[in-house]
Amino acid sequence: MQDPRDLYDVRTALDRLPTGLYLIAGLTGFADAGGAVSQLGSYLLDSLEAEEVLRFDNDTLLDYRARRPVITFDQDHLSDYRPVQLSLYLMRDELGRQFLFLNGYEPDFQWERFSAAVLDLVSLLKVRSTVWVQSIPMPVPHTRPIGVTVSGNQEGLADKLSVWRPTTQAPGTAMHLIEYRLQEMGASVTGLVLLVPHYLGDTEYPAVAVAAIENISTVTGLIFPTDRLREEDREFVSNIDEQVAGNAELERLVGALEQRHDAYMQDSPLKSPLTHLDGAVPSADEIATELENFLAYRRKGDDDGLGL
Repeated sequence: MQDPRDLYDVRTALDRLPTGLYLIAGLTGFADAGGAVSQLGSYLLDSLEAEEVLRFDNDTLLDYRARRPVITFDQDHLSDYRPVQLSLYLMRDELGRQFLFLNGYEPDFQWERFSAAVLDLVSLLKVRSTVWVQSIPMPVPHTRPIGVTVSGNQEGLADKLSVWRPTTQAPGTAMHLIEYRLQEMGASVTGLVLLVPHYLGDTEYPAVAVAAIENISTVTGLIFPTDRLREEDREFVSNIDEQVAGNAELERLVGALEQRHDAYMQDSPLKSPLTHLDGAVPSADEIATELENFLAYRRKGDDDGLGL
């Protein structure tokens, strides 16, 4: 394996950095339901003091054809070129406590080498604990709190936080590999998988970002501002509720999700919050199609629909 340190360019001398900090990580890639990771990254970098420590090499890790850079065409010439970015930052929370933040795209190539680079940084900087965030779509209602599934090696955290604890196989991510390698070396690590209403999975759902921040705070004790996100979420949910209330079929579908969720949370004999009362797994089409057609939700920046 080539030297993992060749994967990044150092912007701040590593020997000048404080040691023993938390490392928070969020990489956009295979799954980012509700825009949890993308919102978390943009919100923290916009809201808190941040210094770029190092930047990973796109030409080595990125498939440009899968994630093309943004080009600005200004009438008759190109005026800007903006490739995606994967960087490590030194940041401060609201109380001025420092932490490290790894944020950007999930590498398309050289996962083992990338993982080795992150583990090397964890050792070099004597990272106290690594906490990473992902979100996946699930048939759960938006009228209930965002649930989380916890992985890692921190004793008691899963018992305290996890609302769903399956034994299953799923497509892996680069952060899964890093978590696995950290466990092998005996380093502290926690994975937080947020369970997002699947009919809102393609939107930027502010409640998911709030849930990500709250769970990170629970694990690390760091304090982050959330007022703007909470205000955005109130407006978002108000729009959703108003339109659902105007359609009896949507009300029935959301009500069915609420019943299954509440039964599961009350220690129902149901095996999972994903199942019907008769034990069958609900079809995505059954719940999502009406919602998608009626709400006509769109990602932020669209001109119609809910403007999501």
